[in-house]
Order: sequence, then C-alpha cells, then structure tokens
Amino acid sequence: MAYTTIDKPSDYFNTVLRSGLYGGSDTAFTVGFQPDWIWDKRRSGTSVHALFDSVRGFGSSGKVLYSNTADAEATNALIKSVSSTGFTVTASSDNTGTLVDWCWKAGTTASGTTNGSKAYSYSASPDAGFSVVTYTGNATAGHLIPHGMGKVPSLIHVKSRGDDNGWTTGTTVSASGWNDHAYLHLTNAFGTDANQFGATPDSTNFRLGTGTGTNGNNGTRVAYCFADVQGYQKIGKYIGTSGDTFVYTGFQPKYIFLKWLTGAENWSLYDIGRNPINGPNDSFLVADTSSGDNTNTDDLDILSNGFLLNRNHNRANADGQPYVYLAIAEHPFVTSTGIPTTAF
Repeated sequence: MAYTTIDKPSDYFNTVLRSGLYGGSDTAFTVGFQPDWIWDKRRSGTSVHALFDSVRGFGSSGKVLYSNTADAEATNALIKSVSSTGFTVTASSDNTGTLVDWCWKAGTTASGTTNGSKAYSYSASPDAGFSVVTYTGNATAGHLIPHGMGKVPSLIHVKSRGDDNGWTTGTTVSASGWNDHAYLHLTNAFGTDANQFGATPDSTNFRLGTGTGTNGNNGTRVAYCFADVQGYQKIGKYIGTSGDTFVYTGFQPKYIFLKWLTGAENWSLYDIGRNPINGPNDSFLVADTSSGDNTNTDDLDILSNGFLLNRNHNRANADGQPYVYLAIAEHPFVTSTGIPTTAF
C-alpha cells in the first residue's frame, strides 16, 4: 500500500500572499488550481476574515461569511471570478494593505434531497478529504447530510447563512466526540450538546440533531468538512507540556489550525507562507477576532514530519491540556513511490 496518494499537496491547497489594490485595477492571482473555498484576511490591520466558496457563489453577487462573527451571509464582490489557475480580486476599499488567501480545491459536485426531504449541494474532493456543503435544516434528529468525500469527516464547521446563529464546530477528537461542539467565532471551550451533531458521521453523510446551530428548521447552512488523508491532511489531538511539545503529522505542514479543547482560547492559524520552515513560526492569525498578524517569539516550529510547540502558554501548549489541530502538507514525508519526498 502506498504511503500517500498525494505527492503534490499544492494541487489541492495553496496560500497566496498579496498586497491590496484600493483604487487600482482588478488583479488576477495564481493558485495552481481553480479554488472552491477562499479564506481571505488582511494581515496588516484590523479586518474581518472573509470566507467565499463556489457552492454559494463568487462574483458580483457572490456570498461571504465571516469566521470572527455570527453575522448572516452578505453579498460581496471581492472575489470577482475564479479560473482554472486562480482567482481575480476587485480593487476596492476592502482590499488594502497586505493580505493572505488560503485556497482549497474541491471540484466534484452533486445536489439532491436529504433523508429529511431538504435540499443539499456540495463540491467535494475525495482525494484531499475536503468538501463544501450547503443544505437546509429540518430540526429533526438523525438528519443526514451528504458530504461527498467518501471518507469519514474528522472536523466540520457549520454556519447559518440567513441569520446570526453562529458557527458550530464538531470534531471526532473532542472528549465526547460528536456530542461536543465549539464556536469558530468565539474562544469558548468545547462543550457537550448532543443536539448539534449527536452522532458520528460516516463516509457518506454527517448527522445532525435538533439544535438550531446546525439544523434549524428551514434554515440554510454551509458546512466545511475535513477528513484525514495519509501524507496530506491530518486532524488530531495533542497534549501540551511544560516544555517543548512535538506533534507528529507524517508530513511537513504548510498550514496548521489549532484550538485548546477544554479552555477559552483563540483559534490560531499558522502557515509557512508567512513564516520560515525549520525556524520559529512567530506570526499567527486568529479566526475568532479581526486582528491582523500577531507575533510571539519562538511560538511554533514547522518540521519535516510535524511541528514543535516551544512555549508553555494556553493558546497552543498549556501543560497537560488537550488541543485539536488541522494540518495540511507542504510535502509528504514519503512519496507514493515509497521514497523520501523531493521539493516541487
């Protein structure tokens, strides 16, 4: 059996660093694929985290949600268009300073009716273990939502589109698994509420309870789903220590997203586009606030087969405390041919 099926992770996930163009011209940026989810954030100052996707639509009538607020979906034309190689941004007052765009590819689309007689649509990548799903809730326990990945989700973020019900996040690594949830727009610890998810997903569907966060009756929702893919993507848990804490992923991470499971702390975002490899990854963004790049000296090192937490602090490495993380590879540790990876 091959170690990994993805030798070039940048075919499925990539980071774009750019400068804003207020008053200038619309500008195209190369990603390397046609993005289906774009998470846009200004680094140089305070601004929202703006999330766009292909299922809800890009362009002049494109829809945006904000990870740091509970606000309903709004119309926003920042992502003017996408192409087979990247995206074009609109010159506007929303597009100033230095920015980062994290981009994901999905691409396999489907739509239909759930077991609860409600509409759903998705764009999914079975190879990369990622999907964007829109659906309508029915407030009935056992509502099954197809996700299209062909793999069991380990992490799901859900957001209501038409109202200010906030983000609801579930993960298999929380203490009570899918009976727990947290909120992407808040620092709250994961807590138990079986009404949101309430049961383990499978390779076809994720399951919902009666909670309004994930399954309010006739409310439209979007879900971003992630599954483990050996050598490319890992959703896991680690326990912090009073010293250095090494987390093995089996690949050199390009992107790391982490949260303290049992305490109130930010959702922290690291990537090698803004930071060096094999050196202190000092710059981080937080998904639940509008702040720009934050810096902590010697916070996190990205290594060839995982990452190293260097400081004893609540955000990422409190002694004896559990954390959930999502890591996406820059390179697998071993290629599909069974030899050490080479750079692309």
